[in-house]
Amino acid sequence: MRLRRLLVLPLLIAPTVAFAQIAPSVSGALSPAAMEAIDKRLTIVEKDLDAGKKELAAIGPKKVAAAHRARVRGRALYRLMRAGLMPLGGGFSSFVDHAQRVERLKHAVKLDLEEDVVLGARASALATSLSSLAKERTELTEKKQILDAAKVALDEEKRRRESFESAFASSIGPSPAMSKADGEIYVYGPSGKSVPESLDPGSFRARKGRLTFPVAGQAEVKSAFREGGPGLEIKAALGATVRAVHAGRVAFADRYGTYGPLVILDHGDRCYTVSANLGTIDVKVGDEVSAGEKLGTVGDDGRGPSLYFEIRVGNDKLAPAAWLGL
Repeated sequence: MRLRRLLVLPLLIAPTVAFAQIAPSVSGALSPAAMEAIDKRLTIVEKDLDAGKKELAAIGPKKVAAAHRARVRGRALYRLMRAGLMPLGGGFSSFVDHAQRVERLKHAVKLDLEEDVVLGARASALATSLSSLAKERTELTEKKQILDAAKVALDEEKRRRESFESAFASSIGPSPAMSKADGEIYVYGPSGKSVPESLDPGSFRARKGRLTFPVAGQAEVKSAFREGGPGLEIKAALGATVRAVHAGRVAFADRYGTYGPLVILDHGDRCYTVSANLGTIDVKVGDEVSAGEKLGTVGDDGRGPSLYFEIRVGNDKLAPAAWLGL
């Protein structure tokens, strides 16, 4: 089989904006004081809504009663006024009593009508206020839900970041110097270079140049950079199997920042591989895998299906090509 090489510039991977990267724009809204202020205002709105509804419910019967009294007293007033000068037959005293009754009824009817108007105006004002309060409650509730979801997302992103970093936690002390990517394209597979895939359980370092290629089938390989370090962009068929290049333990299996869904394998002796931009993850943290075992599948982040692959020794990112025998 023949190796084809094309000189190209190293590929700079445009980062995908993770939720954590927009955290500064919402951190103020997510502060304990801001969240407490929303909760307090929501409590006040709920209390005002409850009180307003109770008052509005009580106004109904009062308004009906005032209107009923006004009708009854109005009819009585009408009958008295139709009597005209008839009370004169009973003398001056009867006439005075009659006139006083008329005035009392007039005043009572006036008060009943005024009460009906006042109650109607209050009911109208309450309805407007309740509508406004209900709208504010909806807005506050939605805002609280959004902020709660944002907090959960930020907490989850923080958990992922801590898990990602802890996957390399054992990588302490000096590490070999970082090698340089050669900026070349390799075609690996049936029409390209084939590296022997030994199942030798020896150390990761000892198998440098003989590691299992991370993708099954033919793939185009480019040197690439992500998060400030060298790696490989391995273009392959969407859904192609992504394999362990060497036996190891799964230290991380989740989505993280610009890497997207990824798997970190701890191969011992402070050696790690990172398989990122996965379509599916088929292992979980703590799983022991052997060389060639399936970790997941090739995904597509919108720029075509590919696997992003890194090798780390200690805290250093090393150019992977030489380790894969390319």
